[in-house]
Amino acid sequence: MRRLLAALAVVGLTLLAGCSSGSSDDGGFQFVAPNGQTQITYPEAQRRPLAPIVGDSLLAPGQQVSSAQDKGQVVVVNIWGSWCGPCRGESPGLEQVAQASAARGVRFLGVDVRDDRDAASDFVRSRGVTYPSIFDPPGRSLLVLSGYPRNAVPSTIVLDRQHRVAAVFLTAVLASDLQPVVDRVAAEPAPPPSG
Repeated sequence: MRRLLAALAVVGLTLLAGCSSGSSDDGGFQFVAPNGQTQITYPEAQRRPLAPIVGDSLLAPGQQVSSAQDKGQVVVVNIWGSWCGPCRGESPGLEQVAQASAARGVRFLGVDVRDDRDAASDFVRSRGVTYPSIFDPPGRSLLVLSGYPRNAVPSTIVLDRQHRVAAVFLTAVLASDLQPVVDRVAAEPAPPPSG
């Protein structure tokens, strides 16, 4: 009986691991938080592509900003709002990592949600944020994040050079937590050029 229970436990864990792989039926990214984790990393073999995150520029209304503009670059997407206390706390660290990583082909993109444009613009300017943000009060640009909790603000997503999801932080992130993840993903070999 113990062997049967042990075998069933192994099968159950295998099925659970399969559910948390980050894949979907169409081969694109499908978010699953295994065991309620708030920091998730995906091994290269389990990463799935994310369609471009696109929206109206916060500081240049009428201009489109897209993660696809950074083809071949590591892209760090931060979901934030000026109304969010933890967003204010993590902002200096995000800017620090953005500056420290830019020379290695790492780009940052903010997505401002549930916000007022003036308040969000003031937030960016007063904190010296240099990377672009999408102004998206209803969060439509995030629909490409299938299964992603829209109420997880702030949260940060790290895309590898093929724009596959490599890591997710569902809480405010410290520079000391984000920098090693960004460094590791940036050090991975670049994909061969597509022809």
